[in-house]
Amino acid sequence: MKVKHVIERVMNTVFFICGMVSIAAVLLITIYMVIAGLPAILEIGPIDFLLGQVWQSTAADPKFGILPFIMTSVWGTLGAVVIGVPIGLCTAIFLSKLAPPKLAAIVHPAVELLAGIPSVVYGLIGMMVLVPGVMNLFDLKSGSTLLTAILVLAVMILPSIISVSETALRAVPPEYEEASLGLGATWIETVCKVSVPAAKSGIAAGVVLGVGRAIGEAMAVMMVAGNVANMPGLFKSVRFLTTAVASEMSYAADGSLQKQALFSIGLILFIFIMLINLLLGRILKKGAATK
Repeated sequence: MKVKHVIERVMNTVFFICGMVSIAAVLLITIYMVIAGLPAILEIGPIDFLLGQVWQSTAADPKFGILPFIMTSVWGTLGAVVIGVPIGLCTAIFLSKLAPPKLAAIVHPAVELLAGIPSVVYGLIGMMVLVPGVMNLFDLKSGSTLLTAILVLAVMILPSIISVSETALRAVPPEYEEASLGLGATWIETVCKVSVPAAKSGIAAGVVLGVGRAIGEAMAVMMVAGNVANMPGLFKSVRFLTTAVASEMSYAADGSLQKQALFSIGLILFIFIMLINLLLGRILKKGAATK
């Protein structure tokens, strides 16, 4: 008994230390981003920085307006969600409720493989396939557009939505579905009106995880979006918050206002991700409260 007690105390200590390390990492990242990103916002001016529509970081008279980046990230993410969520949710319903076991055993590895593909591969395929396809389909001068980036992001968020939604749907008590079927509902009606509402908190978690990945993606969208600081348009070359940082950080001089402004963009992106996590927490709490 004494040995068991010692082992339990040691493991409790290990778990406590790991938890504290995670909390400390989040706090250190938050503090660093605020310290590194806030000076440029104050120097440029919050209104000019957040609402300015011109980004000319290397001009003789530099301008640092990131509204095009913010709006592009918002619209790009919303577009990816509009396309990716219905496909991902329907796939999760199919795998968890409708697919024969043999077919599900084939589709599961494909979804897992989709999650493991590096983002640069998505970008490469998008650049070689989607960019020419969009250019020819819509008769554009360049296929590197916001639409192309939305299509790539929609595919990239599918694994998160499918895996989390499928887990949530499988966790629905079978008694709920049996009661619905016993009352005369069809299987499809039961899935849509009983299973999906019962799993809504888990489905929402998958959607928010997908949104987080879409907002934070850099390499793939840099390769297909054109990387031009325009206000967003479906058939225009655009630049996201992430690609603005990735494309200019390598040649920004240390201590320059340009580099400080890039850290400020990172701070804004960090705030977006935190807001998404808070939204996730509220959705999950609301879902748990309604059960």
